[in-house]
Amino acid sequence: MAQIGTTASTGEKCPESGVWAVVGTPSTTAPIAKGNTMPPYAGKAVTWRLTQLA
Repeated sequence: MAQIGTTASTGEKCPESGVWAVVGTPSTTAPIAKGNTMPPYAGKAVTWRLTQLA
């Protein structure tokens, strides 16, 4: 099981279901399910950090 603080980049498979936040600014949060592809944000590839487990 992935821990809070785990990171994943746009295009990678989500390692754990939960609430993910974009690292940097502007930032956003999104619920992403395990196995889904990590999305881009504002049209760019970004790094996401797990902030809350589902």
